[in-house]
Amino acid sequence: MSELAPGLVDRVLAKLGLASDPEIDVAGLSRLYLAWCRAVPFDNVRKRIALLEGRPGLLPGGRPEDFFSAFLEHGAGGTCWPSSNALHALLGACGFEARRISASMADRGEPNHGSLVVRLAGQEWLVDSSILNELPIPLSRHRPSALDDAVHPIRLEPADAGLSIHWGRSVSSDTMPCRLMDDPVDEAFYLERYEISRGVSVFNASLYVRKNFPGRLVSFAGNTRFEKTASGVTSRALDSDELPDALVCELGLSRAIVARLAALGGLG
Repeated sequence: MSELAPGLVDRVLAKLGLASDPEIDVAGLSRLYLAWCRAVPFDNVRKRIALLEGRPGLLPGGRPEDFFSAFLEHGAGGTCWPSSNALHALLGACGFEARRISASMADRGEPNHGSLVVRLAGQEWLVDSSILNELPIPLSRHRPSALDDAVHPIRLEPADAGLSIHWGRSVSSDTMPCRLMDDPVDEAFYLERYEISRGVSVFNASLYVRKNFPGRLVSFAGNTRFEKTASGVTSRALDSDELPDALVCELGLSRAIVARLAALGGLG
């Protein structure tokens, strides 16, 4: 299992805006997860660079130390497997009892998504580095439940095939199902599935970046900027000058990493 050096943990918590370590209770978990959701983007920037360069070896960010080094230097996050593995390491370093699980995003019957379950005082909570709904989701495996939020709606539906999480998408007002599957899985499983995504993934062909802000969610799919608020979803296409500036000035990516992706023709 990957572990984080204490100095790195302190730097990451500071980057997340946490002045003190979170308490090992629901309030502490909520504080840490909210900070993650508003500081760490869900993006394919480093993965796109690696694929466009044809780089051999592990895809970037698979190991937590590599993920957090890039986050600290460039403001970059990752897709589900690397970001979930990194959040798992951070939760463990802070003293939480967390375990990795797999899920099927869009309920396709295959483990194409990584997520985390945290156990506190006999209750289990889902904290997902891709859904980024800002609140730990209390897992009820026997009855439907919901978290009402105009920007980040959550609905849980238990079924014989397993618990399904319906979450609010960023580019529309629709929801997407995500069915929980293998529980638990280990880091080797995450790394293997991440490598499998090199060949088949919706996040391989074009830019995708998403980040939360208070009361709104901003995402970029290709050269289109989407903003979701309680009033709905708006979108606007950006030209070749606007897009790099928006990624840097609005989403907090470094100019160096945006320029590197642009040089490879990866901003579309």
